[in-house]
Amino acid sequence: MDLKNKKNKWKHTKFKQSFYHACQGLKTVMGEERNLRFHLLAAAMALILGWILKLASTEWLWLCLSIALVLINEIWNTVAENIVDLVTGYQYNILAKKAKDMAAGAVLLSALFALIVALIIFVPKIWHLF
Repeated sequence: MDLKNKKNKWKHTKFKQSFYHACQGLKTVMGEERNLRFHLLAAAMALILGWILKLASTEWLWLCLSIALVLINEIWNTVAENIVDLVTGYQYNILAKKAKDMAAGAVLLSALFALIVALIIFVPKIWHLF
């Protein structure tokens, strides 16, 4: 079989099509994942607080990086959960549990990183107000 000439019917060749499907993926994860909605709310509050406290450029970069890491890891956690459920047919499997737990652990680590960044940035600024 000549793989070079075989066209993948699932591959999107147009940027607009790929962008549309990426947006659909974000819409799906926002609609189905309660934890992602919680993280988005926390991110919005941090961004508003950053605006109120007039963060410096480097502080904005750290804040946005930590928010992005949490959201990206939450999406990958959802991907892992969906793939595991697809493969196992929702049947318990110790390896499936390990995979899901590790993906959730990645979200937890990134959320802890975001919390540390927020504390480093916000606590001194809030403390200075009192």
